[in-house]
Amino acid sequence: MNGYPEEIKGNILIVDDKLENLNVLESALSEEGYEVRKAINGPMALMGVRADPPDLILLDIKMPDMNGYEVCSQLKADAQTNDIPVIFISALDEVIDKVRAFTIGGVDYITKPFQFEEVLARVENQLTIRNLHKRLQEQNLHLLQLNQELTRSNKELEDFTSVVSHDLKQPLQVIIGFVKLLGIKYLNCLDAEGKEYVAQIAKAATHMQRLIQDLLTYSQVGTGNRELKPTDCNTVLTQTLADLQMVINESKAVITHQSLPTVIADELQLEQLFENLISNAIKFHRPTEPPQVKILVERKNGEWLFGVHDNGIGIKPQQSERIFQMFQRLHSEQEYPGTGIGLAICKKVVECHGGSIWVESDPNIGTSFYFTLPSRSITESHSVG
Repeated sequence: MNGYPEEIKGNILIVDDKLENLNVLESALSEEGYEVRKAINGPMALMGVRADPPDLILLDIKMPDMNGYEVCSQLKADAQTNDIPVIFISALDEVIDKVRAFTIGGVDYITKPFQFEEVLARVENQLTIRNLHKRLQEQNLHLLQLNQELTRSNKELEDFTSVVSHDLKQPLQVIIGFVKLLGIKYLNCLDAEGKEYVAQIAKAATHMQRLIQDLLTYSQVGTGNRELKPTDCNTVLTQTLADLQMVINESKAVITHQSLPTVIADELQLEQLFENLISNAIKFHRPTEPPQVKILVERKNGEWLFGVHDNGIGIKPQQSERIFQMFQRLHSEQEYPGTGIGLAICKKVVECHGGSIWVESDPNIGTSFYFTLPSRSITESHSVG
């Protein structure tokens, strides 16, 4: 093994027309674990670099026929070799010589006579920089590949969403329509059992329709090119309450809220978030008293902290960890209708906006859903709820 360390720390080409300089540097660098090659003139150096590029070049300036400046200039002009670091090592110690060396692409300059400790330190420094640069390039390439894969996946998801929207919703709408016609035109021709069958078909088809819509909503959160812009949460909440007005009236729910801020958000997704949380608060109310929902907000640790509080049936502590997962239902469809996707949509919306969501609950007392959204330097709304 020539007495050298087994691990090669780097491949170095030394270019110098003085054999004694070549031999001294070769011996010392080899003992430090470097693989060393030598060239005694410029043309030989260029030929060796192009045949097998080294990790670093130690280059003398004063050489016959082709000096070090000319060698470096040709290396830097070639796309295959221009990123190889060149350390000039020369007896020329005038400022103008050093400036010229750096101008044509040298990364460092060592003056002869040199101390090997200095040479070693500068070599190690430049190889560390080169290795870090290579690693950064590899990571950037990996990120580019991941981004391309993500773009492709998003396109496939959008295509799938389009197929689901058309190829599933359309025939399902036909089923619902004909079941309604069957109930209207032929209801008197059916016995009690037949009427029950029609009712169950209509109920199952309607549930399937809601499920498909919720799946589409979930898949579309975080995809596409939706614009995040200043969004007044008071306006969003007003629209949400208007959409839920029938449910609010039927349940005699009382909804109160503070003045809400303006946030940077996707307005439609923010409306989905409020609608799911408020409709859940209304749905899971105690039979003995009408639902009461309070929406509070405060600025905390550079974020807006929202709280949606209700006086409903509550959630057991052991169930609170899984309610944000897809299709996780805590009650049967007969008790509380739903698809089990609403809270998963809430979680995805909040996280796509850079926030987090969690729940705190006491069974038979009430539930509080908290979520955060980034606080930005934008005008806040002061309308009173």
